[in-house]
Amino acid sequence: MKIVVLVGDGMGDFPVESLGGLTPLQAAKAPTLQKIASSGDLRMVNTVPKNLSPGSDVANMALLGYDAEHNYTGRAPIEAAGANIKMNPSDVAFRCNLVTIEDNIMKDYSAGHISSKESEEIIKSLENELGNEDINFYSGVQYRHILMTNGIGENTTCIPPHEIIDKNILEFLPTGIEADRIIDLMKASYKILKNHPVNITRIKEGKNPATHIWLWGQGRQMKLESYKNLYGLSGGIISAVDLLKGLASLTGLKAPDVEGATGFIDTNYKGKVKAALEILKDEDFVFVHIEAPDECGHLGDAKLKTRAIELFDSEICLPILNWLESQNEEYLLILCMDHRTPVSLKGHTSDPVPMAALHGPITELNCTKRFDENVNNGISECNAYEWIQQLLLNAIR
Repeated sequence: MKIVVLVGDGMGDFPVESLGGLTPLQAAKAPTLQKIASSGDLRMVNTVPKNLSPGSDVANMALLGYDAEHNYTGRAPIEAAGANIKMNPSDVAFRCNLVTIEDNIMKDYSAGHISSKESEEIIKSLENELGNEDINFYSGVQYRHILMTNGIGENTTCIPPHEIIDKNILEFLPTGIEADRIIDLMKASYKILKNHPVNITRIKEGKNPATHIWLWGQGRQMKLESYKNLYGLSGGIISAVDLLKGLASLTGLKAPDVEGATGFIDTNYKGKVKAALEILKDEDFVFVHIEAPDECGHLGDAKLKTRAIELFDSEICLPILNWLESQNEEYLLILCMDHRTPVSLKGHTSDPVPMAALHGPITELNCTKRFDENVNNGISECNAYEWIQQLLLNAIR
């Protein structure tokens, strides 16, 4: 049986006035999402353990069938694994965002979605100026990078930059043990980036410059049981971001690079579908992750988020559903999201989100079901990790 998980990162939301009181998910023209929900089992699920923050890291672990309460050490170690950065037991990895800060306000957590080519030049400059035997910078994708320390800052409390958009950073600087060393690094980056050639060019082009680094999500090495051992499945994860590639690396799944995959609405959708179907030709399982809805939520753009959901529907869900139906064989298709990223908050929440499990081929449609955030629709609510685990184990029996 082929098993496919389709993830629209951050699709969930709250009602938006500019959308007539609908959420972007409700406003989107997404017939494939509704078809999957109408043909399968639909529930509201909790993706984030109560004692953890609502990040894509712990939530996507749940969607893969792992309990973050027992395995999670931090976001950055996962991304380091995705970037093939070796971690020693003494190392502490930090997520290193390139951000735009103006007058102490977090204007942009992504430095205008700076390109990977531009950011690579910036990270090289930071490594040359600030790197030493205890601190090293590693390039990632777009604004997402890694800082590795020799044990520095493990117990510092850090806030993700996408949670403080339009807020004064002085209220959210790192606190606790060794916070001063982390803050000093962030301040030192400003002096290096202020007149950096990449930023001078970006400003001339009317783009947000990368004014600072912002450090968060730190932790030591993380280990997960392989998917083969845990569920008896082999396959891969299709994603543009190192977080999901890191989960693939830690679980023994493939994570092919897709040319033109950006993590935004301009990503290479066709390339992602092709990579997913290539895996399904020989393997049991594929997890297709689309980052764009989450990014649009962080931007606070309801219309763009609606568009991102429509692209997820037409460019990812439709061709994959059609392929599964064309095989005339049993399959399991799971449609889900990791968390809500409300445009009104520009950040994540732990509110329950919809998940649909379709055991195909499709035989009949129940058009009364809607794939949206309406928690009062009578659908039972459950733990996402536990339901995914149950679905996977039942599928392989």
